[in-house]
Amino acid sequence: MDAVQEPLGLVAEETLDPPDWADVQALSHQVIDDAVDYLRDIRDRPVWREMPADVREAFAAPLPRSPAPLDAVYGEVSRTVMSYPMGNIHPRFWSWYMGSSNFTGALGDFLAAIQGSNLGGGNHAAGLMDGQVVNWCKEMLGFPASAGGTLVSGGSMANIIGLTVARNVKAGIDVREHGVAAIEKPLRFYGSDQIHSCHRKAMEALGLGNRALRRIPTDAGLRIDIAALRAAISEDRAAGFKPACVIGTAGTVNTGAIDDLQALARLAHEEGLWFHIDGCIGALIAIAPENAHRVAGIEWADSVALDPHKWLHAPFEVGCALVRDAAAHRRTFAVTPEYLESTPRGLASGEWLHDYGLQTSRGFRALKVWMALKEHGVEKFGRLIDQNIAQAFYLAGLIEAEPLLELAALPTINIACFRYQPGLAGEALKALNTEIMLRLQEQGIAALSDTTVHGEHWLRVAITNHRTRRTDLDLLVRETVRLGHEIAPQGAASS
Repeated sequence: MDAVQEPLGLVAEETLDPPDWADVQALSHQVIDDAVDYLRDIRDRPVWREMPADVREAFAAPLPRSPAPLDAVYGEVSRTVMSYPMGNIHPRFWSWYMGSSNFTGALGDFLAAIQGSNLGGGNHAAGLMDGQVVNWCKEMLGFPASAGGTLVSGGSMANIIGLTVARNVKAGIDVREHGVAAIEKPLRFYGSDQIHSCHRKAMEALGLGNRALRRIPTDAGLRIDIAALRAAISEDRAAGFKPACVIGTAGTVNTGAIDDLQALARLAHEEGLWFHIDGCIGALIAIAPENAHRVAGIEWADSVALDPHKWLHAPFEVGCALVRDAAAHRRTFAVTPEYLESTPRGLASGEWLHDYGLQTSRGFRALKVWMALKEHGVEKFGRLIDQNIAQAFYLAGLIEAEPLLELAALPTINIACFRYQPGLAGEALKALNTEIMLRLQEQGIAALSDTTVHGEHWLRVAITNHRTRRTDLDLLVRETVRLGHEIAPQGAASS
């Protein structure tokens, strides 16, 4: 065999660390200063604005082959990304149900990225903090300390975690070994006709199919009809299906309606069904002193999905799934290959957090939640939830006092649906209000969304923002009426 040839000269080894840490430190101070200014002056900027062509073209640039100075890289980010945000941290962003972040949480995300821990598990501080934040979520919702739980990307994944455990517990077979095709009787899951679309995705991902999720009619308040649910369960049993799980909604996306969680818990117990609650909108109302009664019964669930990046205002993304039966939770996901076996001491002696979900690699999501809770205390977050709910009722009062505005119904929690009504109907009325919504966005005034309530089109204001003030809602009403006056002749002409 030929001898291995020695290199003629040493090859310089490289790193991603900067050649001069002082330069990076100076730029980092500038980034932090800019970040403080960005949040401090948020009200001085439009909620949203369209990107000009040259900015949009920047995102079509080819793969960089050679280096660029870091200050130039940051300059491009500042000009493009930071200048054209989605807008959800702005006090007048009410389009979708999103939190508005907070500076302390952003620092937590930065520190988590600097530390760089993988939260798949192991014996290290970040892993313990992850478990601590999950325990705090249990405490906030009144779940037992013995329950299982995991931090995930958001509500959709949190719901999938809970529903996967429900499927495996109620299947009657070892689904992990034999698959859903071996289930003797097709499983049925139940939720209201207002249920979030992520539950359909969950049914599809779990191999059960969309038809496994039966949508139950709702009452005048858009809460699940308990009598209709009970009848559907009986009908399905008679038809050879196996009712497995009831999904209660603690705050629908359209209107914020909250199902009767106590009645659902009793029904699930009587019928031998798993009781899952989609609490991504309203579970954290449990910490709000004036409104906690609205989610009474959430502590009786078998599993709950909640979103700290909504009413705990953590920077995106962080959701949480809680499962009352911790052993069933772990049995649903745990796998132990030889390269991830525990050791009696050392780094691998800590708990493997990936045993409670689908991700082996997990980001350090806990720190941003932990830091903000430590700084402000949970009681302040509860008061902010009460504040948002009170603001929705304040907005409803403004709408009712304005002859040209129409309220769909009194808010249940922090979502108000309304429209400008100059005497139009049908598609003409929808077109008018859609145009108002778009102009509010394009003029940087406010970001609203629209939806359908009881078969009719409405504008929707979801107030999940610690920066919102009642003066912002006063402005919304004034500007809606102003735009309605501007557009109404066009709307009338199209009727």
